Amino acid sequence: MQDGEVIIEQQGTAGIIRLNRPRALNSLTLPMIRAITEALHGFASDAAVASVVVAGEGERGFCAGGDIRALHESARTGDGLAGAFWREEFRLNHQIAVYPKPYVALMDGITMGGGVGLSSHGRHRIVTERTRLAMPETGIGYVPDVGATWLLPRAPGEAGTWLGLTGLDIGAADAIHAGLADRQIASARLGAVIEALSALPRGSSSSDVDAALQELSEPAGESRLRQNAAMIDRAFRFDSVEEILAALAGEEGDFAAETRRVLSTRSPTSLKLALALLRAGRRSTSLAECLGRELGACLQMLDNPDFFEGIRAAVIDKDRNPKWSPASVEAATVERFLKPAEPPLLL
Repeated sequence: MQDGEVIIEQQGTAGIIRLNRPRALNSLTLPMIRAITEALHGFASDAAVASVVVAGEGERGFCAGGDIRALHESARTGDGLAGAFWREEFRLNHQIAVYPKPYVALMDGITMGGGVGLSSHGRHRIVTERTRLAMPETGIGYVPDVGATWLLPRAPGEAGTWLGLTGLDIGAADAIHAGLADRQIASARLGAVIEALSALPRGSSSSDVDAALQELSEPAGESRLRQNAAMIDRAFRFDSVEEILAALAGEEGDFAAETRRVLSTRSPTSLKLALALLRAGRRSTSLAECLGRELGACLQMLDNPDFFEGIRAAVIDKDRNPKWSPASVEAATVERFLKPAEPPLLL
């Protein structure tokens, strides 16, 4: 398949999936989710395919996440598209996590939200000097999803809590430190990555893929999250947003001050829900459990005023000045959002 929003092709023994909405930063639509799912099923059963590579077309990004303008419209009209999108996207995230063949994600440029779901659950996650990775949901009145509440709690210390609450973007070294990526390869060498993988023999293992990727890898540099790990761990170890903000107020340095400033701009509802989901994810025993809980929260976000306001400010009016409501969130509200979706997310 050489046209449309997803390009499916085979080069040597490499099955290749290219996201093809470059003007929209390859943001995902429901047809794209279905095309990727179908392609993965096909490559899994094809003995001629040794590995699968997922990449984004264009110069700007791998994938900026779901098409939030379409999700906003679906939430407004109640047409059910948003719920269908999330259900099928989350199933795809799980499919990637358990995929039987080496799955290689080229996280070049912007990799956010759903883009993290397409990449960080895979076995071989490549970042470049251009990578900007984030789970920015608290800034649009939403919550981290696509299995982020499984991934982020397993980052070192409280790095994942910092990422999930602030929504700030990070580079290659930070992504590797947080366990969301494995190695850095220069953007200019990604073509060589595909050539190397396409030359692998049938039946190649993840170790064979690793060896091929290692030949092209380069040092990732210093991680800002690692440099500030002690402060992040002190401030973000608490189980309430209020305690985290108070702890940040007692910390010295620009990093802590900027972190606290950013949190003050995020949806209060999203912050509390995100923290509760992250803590629940830390106690969970499987990605599937986290995805089911996230789906329950996401479906309820369709009735949350901050979801509409955040997307309005970010992508509709683009004034970057959301008016969040309410300013405080009751514990009972948080608990309601933590119930898994009905019917359950079938994987």
